[in-house]
Parts: sequence; C-alpha cells; structure tokens
Amino acid sequence: MLIEPGKLLANINGPDDVKKLDQAQLVQLCDELRHFIIDNVSVYGGHFGASLGVVELTVALHYVFKTPYDQLVWDVGHQAYGHKILTGRRDTFHTNRVYKGISGFPKRKESIYDTFGVGHSSTSVSAALGMAVASKYQGLDDKQHIAVIGDGAMTGGIAFEGMNHAGVSDSNILIILNDNCMSIDPNVGALKDYLTDITTSRTYNKLKDDVWTALGKLSNFGKSAQEIVSKVEHGIKATLLSQSNFFESLKLRYFGPVDGHDVDHLVHVLNDLKDIKGPKILHCVTVKGKGYGPAEKGNATTWHAPGLFDKITGEIYKKTPEKPQAPKYQDVFGHTLVELAKQNEKIVGITPAMPSGSSMNIMMKEMPDRAFDVGIAEQHAVTFSAGLATQGLVPFCNIYSSFMQRAYDQVVHDVCIQNLPVNFCLDRAGFAGADGPTHHGAYDIAYFRCLPNMIVAAPMNEQELRNLMYVAQLPRTEKAFSIRYPRGQGVMPDWRTPFEEIEIGKGRKLREGEELVFLTLGHIGNYATEVCERLAARGIEAGHVDMRFVKPLDEKLLHEIFSQYKKVITIEDGCIQGGFGSAILEFMADHHYTAEVKRLGIPDAIIEHGEQIELHRECGFDPDGIEKAALAMLEPSLANR
Repeated sequence: MLIEPGKLLANINGPDDVKKLDQAQLVQLCDELRHFIIDNVSVYGGHFGASLGVVELTVALHYVFKTPYDQLVWDVGHQAYGHKILTGRRDTFHTNRVYKGISGFPKRKESIYDTFGVGHSSTSVSAALGMAVASKYQGLDDKQHIAVIGDGAMTGGIAFEGMNHAGVSDSNILIILNDNCMSIDPNVGALKDYLTDITTSRTYNKLKDDVWTALGKLSNFGKSAQEIVSKVEHGIKATLLSQSNFFESLKLRYFGPVDGHDVDHLVHVLNDLKDIKGPKILHCVTVKGKGYGPAEKGNATTWHAPGLFDKITGEIYKKTPEKPQAPKYQDVFGHTLVELAKQNEKIVGITPAMPSGSSMNIMMKEMPDRAFDVGIAEQHAVTFSAGLATQGLVPFCNIYSSFMQRAYDQVVHDVCIQNLPVNFCLDRAGFAGADGPTHHGAYDIAYFRCLPNMIVAAPMNEQELRNLMYVAQLPRTEKAFSIRYPRGQGVMPDWRTPFEEIEIGKGRKLREGEELVFLTLGHIGNYATEVCERLAARGIEAGHVDMRFVKPLDEKLLHEIFSQYKKVITIEDGCIQGGFGSAILEFMADHHYTAEVKRLGIPDAIIEHGEQIELHRECGFDPDGIEKAALAMLEPSLANR
C-alpha cells in the first residue's frame, strides 16, 4: 500500500486499513500515532503516559489479529487511546472526555471494537476468559481473545482469580502483561519485585549473552549460531524459572519478556502466538510516556493525566486564578490526617493504589511507617483496616466512592457484622466529571445507610470535613464511620480554627424560612445556599438545613422541620433510589407526617461523562434547577400574593 510519507494515519479508518500496510511501514505509523496523541492531549487534556507506552503494541495487535472478530479487551482503559484512534474515532478524538463526546475509556455502545466496558482495573482477564469459553462452547476454534493488562492492574485480586481459572480452562486466551512498573502511582508489592526479577535476572541475561557471543564467534556455525542460541535461550529460561515462574505455576504458558516498543518483533511474536492454542501470557516491557521526553524523564504520576501542556517545551499549563483558590477536598483530607496523626499515635492511613489521588501521599511522606498503599486491592484494604482496628488502632481507609463498590462484601462481613470502628473516607463522591459513569460516586449513600453499625456523614465544606475527621478519630469501640466528599474545591478552611466536636447525628439550621425548606446533605448544600439568596431577592424566604448525617438522622431536628414546613426539597449528589431523600420519606412515613416533598439527585439512569456542573444541570440539581423546582412548588401561593 503506497501512501505519501507522513500521511499513513490520515488514511487509517479501521484495522483493515492497518492490515493493508507493509510491515516495514508500521514504524512510521507508530510515530504518527504517537504524535497524534501528543498533539491532541496537549490541547484537549486526558490520560497520556499509559497510551504512549503501548503505541507499538496497539499497532501490532490490530495488524496481526482480526478485530473485531478477534476479541481485544483493554484493562482500565487509560492505555486505549491509540486503539480508539485506529478504530474509526480519529476525527472525533478531540471530543474525548468532553460532555456529549466520546468516552475516555473503551465502551461497548460506542464501538464494535470496544468489546468490554472498563474503567475500574483488573477485569480484563476475567472478561476475555468469559469470551474465550463462550467461543469454545460455540465451536469458534479460530477466534482469538486477548486481554491487555498493566502490571499495576495485575495487583487486583480479580486478575489473580481470572488467571487461576484461565490456567485450567483450556480456552484460547492470550494475556498480554504491559509491564512498566506504574499504574497511576508507582507500583508496590511482591508482584512488582517478582516482575523486576524476571526482567533483570543477571544470571539469565548474562548466561544468554555469553552463549550468544561465544557461538556467534564460531565461523563454522555462522549465522545459524543465532538460531541455536534462540533455542538454547528457551532452555535457559526453563531451567531458571521452571520452579519459580508464577505464571507457569498457574498453567499459563509464559513468553517473554519482550521489548514492547519493537513493533516488528511484536508482530512476529504475536503471529507465532496465534498458532499456539490454550491459555498463555506474553510479558511486554514498556516505558510509560514512551516517545515524549518530558513524560519519560519526568514524574510518571504527573504525566499520567497532566492536563493541558506545551508539547514543545513540556510545560504543563497552570490556570492562574483571579483570587486564591481553596484546596481540593482530597488535600484537606491529607493535611488534616497528618495533623490528627501527630496528636493521636493510634491513627494509621490506608489506600488501595491511589496515594496521590487521595492525598494519602502526604502522610506516606511524613509518616511512612503509619501509611499503607496496598496496591489495587480494595477488598484487602477494607479487611486489612478491620484487622488494624481489632488491635486498637484507628484506621482511616481512603477509597474513591466508586471503587468502594468493589469492597462492599468486606464492609458488610468484616467490618459491620463485627462492629469494628473503621473510618472510611470516600473521595470523588457524587459526579466524578470527565471519567464518567465508571467513576461517578453515585451509590455510596444508599449502599452504606442500609448497613447496621455504620455512621454515614457528608461535609458541606472543607472545614466541616476537618471537623468530621476529628470526630471520627475520637475514642469509640464500635461502629464504622463513613465520610463522603466530592472531587473539587469549596470553601477555604481556616487552619487556625480549633476542631469542633460535632455530635454524631446532629444537623444544623443554616437559614429560617416560611413555607419551604431545603434539606441538603454534603457539598451540594452550597447550591441551596445560593438559591436561598436568589429567592430572597424575589421576596421569598426559604429555609435551609444541612443534615450532615444521613445515618443516624437528626430526628429531633426533623420533627421541628415537619412541624414548621409543608413544602420540602431534598438535595443530594447521590442516587435518588434509596438515598438521602428516601431516608427523609421513610422518617415521614414512620412518624405520619404529611408534606409535599420533592427529591433532587441522580436519577435511576447511567449518567455519562462531563464537567460536574454540566451533569448537575442535566439532572436538575444545579442552582437553576433547584430554583426552578422551588418556584414550581411555591407557584400556587405565589399566584395569590
């Protein structure tokens, strides 16, 4: 296929076009694809380093395999930008992660090439194995199933479960381990050390090089010496690793490690592996941010999703605010945890592979013996925290709201049934923004408030977060304590203000009203404050109560509210079904109150990605939507004024 140099990617509208290229042109295609990603992400933002690291692997996979007939599953999805660009989404890629644009992750309804929707890590092996077993059952013996999983994602328990099953399944599955020693933050744990041992084994590599050199010098062997060494190499590897290769012990045929940036060699290896039936794993060593100097040499965590940057200089743009900005909730959490830990030696911190995202890295730096990154292992994080609590320590387990869904059984079985005082700090509660539905923290209010021995709270601002954390670390011998807070910024806390000991289950009246009252939970209550001011400008006095807790509810305060108001609007940035508003309706039913109630929150639907305010507007609980709901409820009385 003869195409003008520099114009290969412009003519790729799907994998069939990739296959039309001569193999010699793949290096050029990789170069163009890498620059296309750099050009777009530098201007529009998004995940960066992970996709650059798998450019060659992406091209090789679509060149060798018959996608979408062959099923290609990308783990997490941070690494799938090249895949999206090669599968018909090049011209719309600038809308990536933008409201109403394409998703930042593989998504089944977006493309037939996205075989499985992802966003949370470690699911690719199980999904691809399910596809492989289904194909075997249907007699599709020629169908290939490939799971591309990072070494960070492989620390997740479900990945081990999938590999354990795959090894005895006799199904046609290829697991490709993308090994770059990074997830978002640097990887931790024994698996990381094991993979490092495989790729850097002095014994294996020195022996291989010595044999290669010796045979290569023998003129009577000539070029065939190289072929002999290739065979000897496998024998060396088998000898050194047969008793210790983790993957082989799971009955997965292990191949590698190979250079994940040598597209020609990858094509050769993948073509060979196509003809080998059964479960197997290919170990590819890659560099996160490959091909872009600042990302390769700089902080890999920063370049995971750097925001907008100058592609020439590598300077990451920072918006200059007109006035000082409040710190993010996560930063207030991180600094407050250290502040409290200095006062209370029993406090320890736990996070499942998100130290920078949750700001647990602040404590890890100052108190490395008291803060634990357990890898992408939410279930382990919760039960580990429960174990710490049994010994009298005060664990603060910080997990994103949507990731906590993965550890729900452990919360129920290991924490609540045993009535242990574990503190859960749920970051990214409510809408997460551009990461979309896999990351929205929509359900934690509903799924936590139904549990016995669980306190459920949400601060309206950062100062309240500090106070709730203070209360959570005070001595208690029972009940888990959940504190949810959103991604983003609010009101600057006064770090000099002493902690306030909030009574558990105690709400607060923020504004008195006449006919209508807003009952709010968490940060979203700031919208109600704004709407109260708008209504006051119209001559309407609406009340506002920040409930703080959805469990236990402040029943004394609610009795006062329902004795005073006949029109009530509840507002939450969580699901309406079973959430905060439902708790208020249950209280009304239990105590035989009658009032007109409007619940505002996330509807019973999957809400796509976009900026938080855009999604609040879509769901009708942005300030305009709240004001509209209030005026609609008050319309009959307004007409009589």
